[in-house]
Amino acid sequence: MRALNFTAGPCTLPVEILEDVQSEFLDFHDSGASIVELSHRGTEIEGIVAEANASLRAAYDIPSDFDILFLQGGATLQFSMVPMNLLVPGRRASYVITGAWSEAAFNDARVYGDAQAAWTADDSALKRVPLASELRVSPTDRYLHIASNETIGGVAFGELPWVGVPLVVDASSDFLARPLPWDLVDVVYAGAQKNVGPAGVTIVIVRHSILPETRKDIGSYLSLEQQVSKGGMLNTPPVFSIYLMSKMLRWIQEHGGAVAMAVEAEAKSKLIYSVVDSSHGFYRCPVEINSRSKVNVIVNLESVQLEKEFLKAAEQEGMLGLAGHRSVGGVRASMYNAMTLNGVRNLRDFMIEFSKVRS
Repeated sequence: MRALNFTAGPCTLPVEILEDVQSEFLDFHDSGASIVELSHRGTEIEGIVAEANASLRAAYDIPSDFDILFLQGGATLQFSMVPMNLLVPGRRASYVITGAWSEAAFNDARVYGDAQAAWTADDSALKRVPLASELRVSPTDRYLHIASNETIGGVAFGELPWVGVPLVVDASSDFLARPLPWDLVDVVYAGAQKNVGPAGVTIVIVRHSILPETRKDIGSYLSLEQQVSKGGMLNTPPVFSIYLMSKMLRWIQEHGGAVAMAVEAEAKSKLIYSVVDSSHGFYRCPVEINSRSKVNVIVNLESVQLEKEFLKAAEQEGMLGLAGHRSVGGVRASMYNAMTLNGVRNLRDFMIEFSKVRS
């Protein structure tokens, strides 16, 4: 029996996809070789990359004027690649700091040029994202960077802010878990391992019109313009990760794409938030209601000891990965695209029963 995997990443994947991978692993499509042995210049791998690109474009409704790259280095490498490419001399970048990952992106950007915090979360008990009117952004700023969803803190933008400058979005945690307003963004990037596949591949989606304005004094791998010119195949790509991701992207497309995933995410998160909000303080969420994530639900209990008891009891029931990030503790339920509604119902029922027994 498979466990219910609520970890923040790598994500749970549909059983049918894992079984499909298992059946193809030794001999991929009668090639006589495993998928991990085939050349990335061969027709089989080129076909997989093309299918992944097409499925992603269809599932996310990505306009034709955006280029798609499948790179390595995780979203963390994009903390550097974005300013290295976009932050030209004499221009400034603005960063919205809503949690640990947007802060890390901001700190890396300052290594490469002029970057300022357009808004920083305070230390109040309730966490939130800012309104667009609260952002300190100049019309001459090169871009505004946000993390659409902070995995650790469980805060998310309900709507992406528009302040009149190009928008760069770290969408790692809610990638394909909701539609994106493509008319507002210039760059979107995300590690695949939370919603669309295993670790090892990072999706970077770039508006083509920004490429001529990028810096030219950087190495080839780190250049968005050169990566796009080679279709992301400037070096050997993470073949197996792209292969598995391609199957997951097709699965998402067949299940209704980002629009359907958003409906599911709303339903799943409501199941858990409703238990928290009706528990009379037994469970607490430290995030303002309008800023709550639909994919990373943060829950605190009365004491660290009680949280440990909760996590131990949940694991005994086959629910894994519910511990909060080591920097903040608590409980965190990550409910990405492949987590089923029934799986979340099991967690909801467990939470209700646990509160009854421990109250």
